[in-house]
Amino acid sequence: MCDTCGCGQEGGNVTIRKPGSEPDETPNSHHGHSHEHNHTHDNHHHHEDHHHHHGREIIVEQDVLQKNNLFAERNRGYFEAKNLIVLNLVSSPGSGKTSLLEKTIMELKSREKFYVIEGDQQTMNDAERISSTGSQVVQINTGQGCHLDSSMVRDAFDQLDIDQEGGFLMIENVGNLVCPALFDLGESKRVVVMSVTEGEDKPVKYPTMFQSADLCIINKTDLLPYLDFDLPKAIQYAQQVNPKLEFIELSVRSGENMEKWYSWLADLKA
Repeated sequence: MCDTCGCGQEGGNVTIRKPGSEPDETPNSHHGHSHEHNHTHDNHHHHEDHHHHHGREIIVEQDVLQKNNLFAERNRGYFEAKNLIVLNLVSSPGSGKTSLLEKTIMELKSREKFYVIEGDQQTMNDAERISSTGSQVVQINTGQGCHLDSSMVRDAFDQLDIDQEGGFLMIENVGNLVCPALFDLGESKRVVVMSVTEGEDKPVKYPTMFQSADLCIINKTDLLPYLDFDLPKAIQYAQQVNPKLEFIELSVRSGENMEKWYSWLADLKA
């Protein structure tokens, strides 16, 4: 996991901040650890180290996930006490998660309260976009880390000023269909976003993400006439890995079927 995907490499310190504020470094995150590897051993020792390394990977992965799940349960209890509906939005880069959040907040903010946690490896770009909607937002920059974890989310949540109970906390995860699938953040629901500019076989290429999701949003449907994307096939692939997965096909850009997404959100409060 973290030893194989690059999260654990040196230089991966996490920073958390609001737009316009100084970064709050949290170097004690497991992403900030460095791992030294000596490749000068002879072949005999290399094979011994290789087997030892695999055993270590399994132990590290179990420890990290167990710790994350403990914090996730604490988060879940805290969110429930605040009467917050928490969504973890996951996708590959460029699917339109930030645009979806922007439009949703702008069109629903007169009747719903939104708080946002943005996850990216670098920059405040997405947090600044969300801040322009008037909603509170905190940016988590993961450095070399490729996903958010539950302790990062709690640290970011502590920087939000929750002035009333109720509303939605939207967590936009780092654009990645692999590692975020393994990490429970304490969310109420997980929403995976894919777009018609991607291959329709994404669900079978990255099955763990789609297995762990509650809703699949297929975005950019306004581009279907210009692409070879097979929409029924994409849904069929997703249903193969998760028969209970719900689907909403929409276009954030044109507004097509956005009301179905809003109805889905409203149903969570019912």
